[in-house]
Amino acid sequence: MKAVYLLSLTLMPALYSQAPAPRVEFEVASVKVSPAVPDGSVNVGVYVDGAMVRCNYLSLRNYLTIAYDVKDYQIAGPDWLASDHFDISAKIPAGPSGEASLRAMMKSLLEDRFKLVQHRETRDLPEYALIVGKNGLKIKELPADATTDDNGKVDVNVTGGGRGGTVVNLGAGSYLSYNASKLEAHHVTFASIMESLSKFLDRPVVDMTGLTGKYDFTLDYSIEELRNLVRSYGADASRIPDSAGDPSASIFTSLEGIGLKLDPRKAPVEVLVVDRAERVPTAN
Repeated sequence: MKAVYLLSLTLMPALYSQAPAPRVEFEVASVKVSPAVPDGSVNVGVYVDGAMVRCNYLSLRNYLTIAYDVKDYQIAGPDWLASDHFDISAKIPAGPSGEASLRAMMKSLLEDRFKLVQHRETRDLPEYALIVGKNGLKIKELPADATTDDNGKVDVNVTGGGRGGTVVNLGAGSYLSYNASKLEAHHVTFASIMESLSKFLDRPVVDMTGLTGKYDFTLDYSIEELRNLVRSYGADASRIPDSAGDPSASIFTSLEGIGLKLDPRKAPVEVLVVDRAERVPTAN
């Protein structure tokens, strides 16, 4: 018995050290269904101003990517996760803050207001590996620029929308510009555009190029690829007519034009499975 007692004393500190981290929450938060945008123009994004966080026209799928640090394709759940949009305005409490704290606060909000229940599992999913073609890269790496390069810091902002196109500012002089038929990339790394490419296609894209420099290039895409992009944000893609672009264009041929290739394969991917979520958030 003495040996068992001593063993228990040895294990107790380890058990206490594994206690879950304290739950963190926004000081106050407002969650509302986003108003309709009949003209197709909408201001989408996450904006932080001091202690205030404002999220405009994001789907619950978008909020899940923020809270759980996953990509769109890593979320499994009902279709409305992408089709319904919500505006969130929240105040960060005083004290330590940062990306990890904001993610934890968003988790708490989703659990409280949408009654979210989820779990993680690993699934074999189809994906594309972006690789350099057999004839090598056909675009030149941009020279380093101390005025724009800032050790990889990324501050994503989205502006525009509707017929005027959309610009995604990746920070450090990097940005993506979308219009009805092409994506223009300026001063970007290939790793930074994987999520964008995934939205155009039917599966995730992973960077296997081994290239770390920054580049300027343009990619043309088909109408169906554009519709995939629109669907990924939960918008109505049926409003895009077949005549809106070049029927012969595609992300695949555009990438081949700059010396890259999309190689199809399967790989184990960790997936966030939504077991339950209320479609109407609880009242403010």
